[in-house]
Amino acid sequence: MPGTDEDARIPAGHRRATMADVGRLAGVSATTVSFVLNEKSGQTISEQTRQRVLDAVAALDYRPNRMARGLRTKRTATLGFVTDEIGAEPFAGATIAGAHEVAWAQGSLLIVVSATRDRRILTDVVDDLIDRRVDALIFAVVGTRRIAVPQALKGVPALLLNGYVQGGLLPSVLPDEVAGGRAAAQLVLDAGHTRLAYLTGQASLWPTRARLRGFRDAVVRAGLDPHDQVVLRGNYRADSGYELTRQLLAAGPPPTAVLCGNDRMALGAYLALKEAGLRIPEDVSVVGYDDQVDLAADVHPALSTVRMPYYQMGRWAAQQAVAGTIPTLPTRTYLPCPPVPRASVGPPPPATA
Repeated sequence: MPGTDEDARIPAGHRRATMADVGRLAGVSATTVSFVLNEKSGQTISEQTRQRVLDAVAALDYRPNRMARGLRTKRTATLGFVTDEIGAEPFAGATIAGAHEVAWAQGSLLIVVSATRDRRILTDVVDDLIDRRVDALIFAVVGTRRIAVPQALKGVPALLLNGYVQGGLLPSVLPDEVAGGRAAAQLVLDAGHTRLAYLTGQASLWPTRARLRGFRDAVVRAGLDPHDQVVLRGNYRADSGYELTRQLLAAGPPPTAVLCGNDRMALGAYLALKEAGLRIPEDVSVVGYDDQVDLAADVHPALSTVRMPYYQMGRWAAQQAVAGTIPTLPTRTYLPCPPVPRASVGPPPPATA
């Protein structure tokens, strides 16, 4: 009959076990089961009793009723992760993986929705997630930039990943591009180079300006005049790196080190230098930026670069969302962009050292 010990042992496939079933099998009250499962502080429960409860949970394949828990805690253990075009980018997997790992480990579900840059779709997506009573929203964008967010986003704890809003009305987590630019330059400065060229991406973009500032900071700290270093503006594409490197070589003796706005531009630089009969790093050292998967480590020689913290940003954002600390965050939080030294950087040629 229902309510007996024998009934409590019925496999969960026949009916879903309840907390009362767990208590009957463990020989304790449902309240004690709740205290054990929720790790309630201030309760004196012996280790033996606690283990009996956990054994009963395993035997019955008991799963807590999330809806009931949500009504009690006023949290749904669900996070919304909204993107514009990040799903099509090579770094998307790392960002989402970082957020998902934290959410799952903390018992929360991460709902990932790609809204593209269609304003109407984006608004509908945010409204739908809020209707589902997500605990928080993470809004991730491609290319660090200022963005406009739906008005409804301000009605739920929300955190911007790789983007920011005017006036700092929502907190953001961003890559520390200035420090990253310094780190890229330091790779060749530490190797003894004094004649540098920097092939940037689009001049109007926030990452370009921040990386260039970091590059110039590092040059000044090394006691060099930044005006003596060549800066050419490109567009973050491989063909841009190729053409700009050809311009460098046509203008006279090349610099001993070429820094590129990203790894794809560095790949273009590799091609131009090889065509000119120059060796990397014996004749010219090359540094990229991003540490792009299946590119930087796989070219020959392996490309020295700076790693974007996409995985770390995803983890950090989810940690704040799960912990409920988003409302307490500063306007901007910057995460490090660490240098990744590889075989493409060496000392300058003896004649120029």
